Amino acid sequence: MREEISSGGVVVFGNAILLLRKYNGDWVLPKGKVELDEETSNAAVREVFEEGGVKAEVLRYLGKINYSFKNSWQDHETVNKTVHWYLMKARNMECIPLKDEGFIEAKFVHMNRAIELAKYDDEREIIEKAIKEMEKDLTNR
Repeated sequence: MREEISSGGVVVFGNAILLLRKYNGDWVLPKGKVELDEETSNAAVREVFEEGGVKAEVLRYLGKINYSFKNSWQDHETVNKTVHWYLMKARNMECIPLKDEGFIEAKFVHMNRAIELAKYDDEREIIEKAIKEMEKDLTNR
């Protein structure tokens, strides 16, 4: 069994959230492995830029999710994965999908639509949490 730590972002611009579409049609949030001696927040910023071509800054930590999967590349070993999620703000809506990583589209979609489009339950839940955090910010102004 292998442990893997990743980091990703719910990247907002106005009332839109960045989603990436994979070759198989799945819409996902940008995330990737944390490198040795890298802070999870820095990894999130790097992965958002690498996968979606978006420059974003971290606003706050949203939490982590844990899941396990079988790695089909290495004798079907079980991988226990932890993903740290951050609420992030983009400087603009320009985005470019990283085709080498299997992404064919990157775009900002309305928050409510992002929840509907996101492939995985845990990513939908983290999007909902990010929206609640943003609504709190608006009411505290």
